[in-house]
Amino acid sequence: MRQTLAALALIPLATAAAAQDCGGSFADFKQRMESEAVARGADPATARAFFDGVRQDQETLAADRRQGVFTLPFTDFARRLISADRINRGQANARQYADTFDRIEAEYGVSRGVLLAFWAFETDYGAFQGDFNTVNSLVTLAHDCRRPDLFRPQVFAALELFAQGGLDPDTTTGAWAGEIGMVQMLPEDILENGVDADGNGTVDLKTSPRDALMSGAKMLQSLGWRANEPWLEEVDVPASMDWSQAALEIRKSPAEWEALGVAPRDGDWDADLPASLLLPQGHEGPAFVAYPNFDVYFEWNQSFTYVLTAAYFATRLEGAPVFDAGNPAPGLSDAQMKSLQQKLAARGHDVGDIDGILGAGTRAAVRAEQQRLGLPADAWPTTQLLNAL
Repeated sequence: MRQTLAALALIPLATAAAAQDCGGSFADFKQRMESEAVARGADPATARAFFDGVRQDQETLAADRRQGVFTLPFTDFARRLISADRINRGQANARQYADTFDRIEAEYGVSRGVLLAFWAFETDYGAFQGDFNTVNSLVTLAHDCRRPDLFRPQVFAALELFAQGGLDPDTTTGAWAGEIGMVQMLPEDILENGVDADGNGTVDLKTSPRDALMSGAKMLQSLGWRANEPWLEEVDVPASMDWSQAALEIRKSPAEWEALGVAPRDGDWDADLPASLLLPQGHEGPAFVAYPNFDVYFEWNQSFTYVLTAAYFATRLEGAPVFDAGNPAPGLSDAQMKSLQQKLAARGHDVGDIDGILGAGTRAAVRAEQQRLGLPADAWPTTQLLNAL
């Protein structure tokens, strides 16, 4: 069987066009990409038609430079993204497409709330899917030398979609990073997981909610979603415990958490599965346990705040109550976070860039310093910690 261009894009070529090729004249880069596509098996006329009209998109580069993990605290971010209107429309969509969600749960084991939350956050249930020219964005990002290894395969996958009639280089639009459709999937994911759920002979993720939802579910399954298992549950925590146990990399059984005083807010554990305790704003803020399926969210998006909010919203759409915000210590300003990162780096911690973002490296360093100083080791940076350093 002939391999798709998306698969062929993963095979190294013994030519000067290496997988990390980027930069230089954009026109020359386009020509090299076209030649490489033909060398990988593309029809020359198809490749020429695909690359001929591609233009470098400065707006794509600007969006890439300003993107990053979300910096708002979880409670603020969740309140901004989750509204009564979004809940009501989500529940209405659940009713309207109940047959599709029934099929998804039977075939892929992905709960409807999970897909409804992604559909809401990614495109507001399809209302705004992005207005960047998809091919221009992908080739621009492949040419840019920041992450060419991520975007080069997507260019070849987009070419394959074009050859199949599923993408028009001139008119297909989406997000700045090349995602297309109601649940925002990259070309390679569309090739591998696109489903014609409405049976009209095409996979249309822009106008067919059924195609988009089924395709999103299949992608989640391919990323490791465990069928018919929960993903997140709100819990109550005791006034004091070993807060250093609240970390994604630490998992305990429900019985072990109960022994530490952790209990589901509604009184019942969703499953007898290993789970991690999450305290997004420290031990005085909201608290959740994350089951193994929560890990799959990070394959969709790398922002902890986005992931936790999407996972929580999925539970809300399925009847969970509004989370207990607690009374967390105020977070740090951007300038204070950068100052904290500088102090942590000076003490030998790997916090990555000094960017004011509370990423995994900074959280780990905060927890370590809290333990050293005898503070609650909940990985939530406060002015108390900053002053102590």
